[in-house]
Amino acid sequence: MLAASLSQFRFADPWYLLLLLMLPLLVFRRRWSQKHTKGGLYFPQVKLARPLGSSWTTRFYKSLYLFKMAGIAVLILGFARPQLGSAEEDILTEGVDVMMAVDISGSMAAEDFRPKNRISVAKQVVKDFVQGRRSDRIGLVIFAAKSFTKCPLTIDYDVLLRQIDDVHLGAIEDGTAIGNGLATAINRLRLSKAKSRVIILLTDGVNNSGEIDPLTAADIAKSLGIKVYAVGVGKEGIAPFPVNDPVFGKRYVDVEVQIDEEVLRKIAQMTGGKYFRAVDRDSLERIFKTIDGLEKSKISVKSYTHYNEIFSYFLWPGLGLLLGEAVLSNTRFRKVP
Repeated sequence: MLAASLSQFRFADPWYLLLLLMLPLLVFRRRWSQKHTKGGLYFPQVKLARPLGSSWTTRFYKSLYLFKMAGIAVLILGFARPQLGSAEEDILTEGVDVMMAVDISGSMAAEDFRPKNRISVAKQVVKDFVQGRRSDRIGLVIFAAKSFTKCPLTIDYDVLLRQIDDVHLGAIEDGTAIGNGLATAINRLRLSKAKSRVIILLTDGVNNSGEIDPLTAADIAKSLGIKVYAVGVGKEGIAPFPVNDPVFGKRYVDVEVQIDEEVLRKIAQMTGGKYFRAVDRDSLERIFKTIDGLEKSKISVKSYTHYNEIFSYFLWPGLGLLLGEAVLSNTRFRKVP
């Protein structure tokens, strides 16, 4: 269950806001009254009153009416019952647990996925896949001649993305232990209670290392109800492979691409998954989008909002303004007719 909150503001009785239309009428009435009502003190000569000037109390008295108008406006807002609500969502999900088993053998340095090599492109596509998920637990296994868990199942995608960034060639003794990589991922999923458990196996080679045969690992996955999507990475035929020559520096040699598609296809078929072949970056992105669509969590969202009355925040300031205007206009700032 995940909860998201958002503050919402509303007026429970908004029709009271129509009373605000009276304020322009009150202002008009005051100005009309001032214009048509005579008052004041009579002087035998006008010149005797001119030196008196206009004091600050006189100027302040003219602004007292604004206190009254503001007080009335704030009270009207209070009568409309302003409320502040907290919106929450209960997200009920039948999650998917996904373990990604990624080959980091030396052949992943081949640059047939230009402008970068296979491992660089694979890392970016895997990161995009992770960022597209919402509430699934995802983990990462890497393998070459051996395998180990880089990141266990987690919903902390920031941690997972940092671990993916940290993946680099040469971290494990070279070789391709597909069976071991698959078995390590299975071990991470065997105790999972998720409705759907999935392994995405990404490799560009033929199993030539490790103690576990790939089909034996696939049989274990089948018995546990774990689905495997196998992805073969690499162009058909020849791929350019970088070589650091001590004399001539970096150069490229053509290396034949060897992917055991038959074994990968059997692994997928045995476990109820699918096999895909990625020959460039675009096709690899399409494959992960396809897998993303096939393994979506079922999410139901229940939204509700709880509102709290906040009219007192308007009531007391409004009364204060009206009381202040009444007191001031009948004391020091009182108008003498």
